[in-house]
Amino acid sequence: MATVRLTTAQAIIRFLKSQYVRLDDQENPFFAGCLGIFGHGNVAGIGQALQENPDFPYILVRNEQSGVHFAAGFTKMKNRLQTYACTSSIGPGATNMITGAALATINRLPVLLLPGDIFARRKVAPVLQQIESPSSQDISVNDAFKPVSRYWDRIYRPEQIITSLPEVMRVLTSPADTGAVTLALPQDVQAEAYDYPTALFERRVWYISRRLPDPYLLTQAAAAVRASRKPLIIAGGGVLYSLAGDALARFVEQTGIPVGETQAGKGSLPYDHPQNMGAVGATGTLAANLLAKDADLVIGIGTRYSDFTTASKTAFQNPEVRFININVAEFDAYKHSALALTADARTALQELGEALAGYQVEAAYRQRTAELKAAWEAEVDRLFSLNNQPVPAQSEVIGAIWQSAGPRDVLVSAAGSHPGDFHKLWRTHTPGSYHMEYGYSCMAYEVPAAMGVKTADPSREVYAYLGDGTFLMMPSEIATAVQEGIKLIIVVADNHGFASIGALSQSLGSAGFGTRFRTRSPQSGQLDGQPLPIDYAAIARGMGAAAVQVATLADFRQALQDARRAPATTVIVVETDRDAHVPGYESWWDVAVAEVSTLESVQQSRKDYEENQKNERYFL
Repeated sequence: MATVRLTTAQAIIRFLKSQYVRLDDQENPFFAGCLGIFGHGNVAGIGQALQENPDFPYILVRNEQSGVHFAAGFTKMKNRLQTYACTSSIGPGATNMITGAALATINRLPVLLLPGDIFARRKVAPVLQQIESPSSQDISVNDAFKPVSRYWDRIYRPEQIITSLPEVMRVLTSPADTGAVTLALPQDVQAEAYDYPTALFERRVWYISRRLPDPYLLTQAAAAVRASRKPLIIAGGGVLYSLAGDALARFVEQTGIPVGETQAGKGSLPYDHPQNMGAVGATGTLAANLLAKDADLVIGIGTRYSDFTTASKTAFQNPEVRFININVAEFDAYKHSALALTADARTALQELGEALAGYQVEAAYRQRTAELKAAWEAEVDRLFSLNNQPVPAQSEVIGAIWQSAGPRDVLVSAAGSHPGDFHKLWRTHTPGSYHMEYGYSCMAYEVPAAMGVKTADPSREVYAYLGDGTFLMMPSEIATAVQEGIKLIIVVADNHGFASIGALSQSLGSAGFGTRFRTRSPQSGQLDGQPLPIDYAAIARGMGAAAVQVATLADFRQALQDARRAPATTVIVVETDRDAHVPGYESWWDVAVAEVSTLESVQQSRKDYEENQKNERYFL
């Protein structure tokens, strides 16, 4: 067998360059390059290997967590058909990536993590940044990746990658089981050489199959649809990943069944499609939530039914409600005691449509959905033009961005009060134009993920929307955008603290305690003194970006137009009214309230909480 002598790190990079993925007639390299920061645990291994492979781009980020977020944003925009590897040193560099790993796994996004590790030969232990255990020498901080990775391995010998790397690719390219994959690489092993078989580095194509639904279960599903009177589709992220938007449109046009979209599934249909009722669940529209409340059959497509989608199991109140779930993951397909079609979304929709030839919902139900949709679109128009004074409401800011954006431009966000508002109000035109990370709802995701989105499709303008609290967590990636020449439009909503959790605190009777950016008062001893004089625009300019602070909605609209014309990243800071909320629209989210308290407001909130809990359901 022909061999080539390489270090472990060199062999890993050569292998990654040879991996391709194919879905239908689309084939491309699976890895676009590597992100990370070099330290003593990877600079002489992976770092040296990357230096010898300039055709495998390396992007220097400012925080290892950001590197994983960049990769997650990129691969989501690529419909999971391409991704990045992320490298770090052992120690804090490695553990910085754990949050990103959890985000990728929860959102079913393929990202490869290559953290450095302690010495495999152990002779020089304990080394810098090594956690010692009195019960085992086979442990390091990288063991913390195990619960947040879909696949985890530690490479003690160079030849172990020959069997490990194919397993890495099996998981990364699996529609059902993908997520973060971690290969812990001891720093001495990275630099150790071995005579690898050249066959390991031959071009390999990983085919993404479209699983067909079981014929008997498909017949049962068609019968259940025909027997229903008020069916509702819940479109999740699986619709987008399987490229099933057109199939969904044909199916609902044929049947008249209305659609509610999850955060991950938003954009499955254009916002103005007659059957698109918009967001569903705890952050849902009035149209979708009223239909969900009365639905006797729910067809979940590519959704994992998070508590926001089900409004903490209160969304579906019809005592006769039943579920059909179409999902590539058996684990999700069986949720809610559903009739489970473990299948590709596009294929299942096509076959179910054929089985339902001639079926349509009743005329009265179609009329009801049309009326609800029209009323909702009028409500969005109202919220976009409140004329809130003296500073705009967040809904007005969202409306101004939407009016500025083109139909293919992308909105990226993740955490705060705005994901709920965007879910309700953002009007999607095309798949991929709405990019909300709401599986982990991770603060500091927005800017690095927006860079990944822009890198995935440079033809689109990308808007990253984040609050002032999130901005302060990781503004440093603005410097990466400047360094790489990645143009973003970053909108920072200055609401003087953590507005989302502040509003939640208010609703729970706790008056927004500890959520405002204020100095500590000498009189009260609490954080209720003067507002913090933070200049967010100055921080952005210090990172090399253009930045502007605007005072009015008119100025904000002008700043958006200027940013679109600008060749590089622009940060726009706009103050918003943290007390001007978008309503809840027949929805609820279960957040436990203190059962015992000296505060009357908390006592009342507990009573309300116990009443709302009565609507939570089991689906058996």
